[in-house]
Amino acid sequence: THKMAEICRDLNGDKWEIYKDDAGEWRWHRTASNGNIVGASSEGYRNKCDCIANARRNVMTCTPS
Repeated sequence: THKMAEICRDLNGDKWEIYKDDAGEWRWHRTASNGNIVGASSEGYRNKCDCIANARRNVMTCTPS
């Protein structure tokens, strides 16, 4: 878990984490219930809403908080 991360879990138990990287850009990653990271943003986003929109395009169904 990253500092300042916003987290949610979808119905199948995957954890979605929205966080700021070391460059100050927003990123996301998806961790399966077995602990394996199964998805991640391929780029950083200046705006958190753009990062969340990209995560939703990659099947995030929960709302991080």
